[in-house]
Amino acid sequence: MLGCERHLVRLVPYQPAWAELFQQEAEQLRAALGDQVVQIEHVGSTSIPGLDAKPILDIVVAVRDMADAAVFEEALKPLGYVHKAENDRPGRLYFVKRLPDDRSTHHLNITELDTECWFTHVAFRDYLREHPEARQEYQRLKLDLVSQSSSDRAAYQEGKQDFIERILEITGEECP
Repeated sequence: MLGCERHLVRLVPYQPAWAELFQQEAEQLRAALGDQVVQIEHVGSTSIPGLDAKPILDIVVAVRDMADAAVFEEALKPLGYVHKAENDRPGRLYFVKRLPDDRSTHHLNITELDTECWFTHVAFRDYLREHPEARQEYQRLKLDLVSQSSSDRAAYQEGKQDFIERILEITGEECP
């Protein structure tokens, strides 16, 4: 049900079970990170009913304090998460969880509440949940990008960027 080959883009129809899989993962994350957790949200396309998605759960965790990455690495290691420091950004730590066959199943962002990372993920998700016409436009864009090249995840991500930025502008919120 979850898992996508590295560097490939494979879209599957929305699956209601993704919401339950997120809840199960959120419980494990809360247990592993303890009182550091402020809030955990399911974001990305798997969190938007009716939208095709790569079968990878995107999760953003707001923590009280962006401690040294090693603190989170140790806490998340038993759950199978690996810190990908090359994908970190200011105010965000990035982790990936993979199956034994190397397919990615979870992408985890750790940040503080009300950071740009938090805002962009949650605001984009909420807008697409509430606006079916935008969700349909995004669906068409994603399918077009995959038809052009399913073996270039970087090009796929770049191809979505203008749409994402436009939606974030429409929300009327300012990124902190």
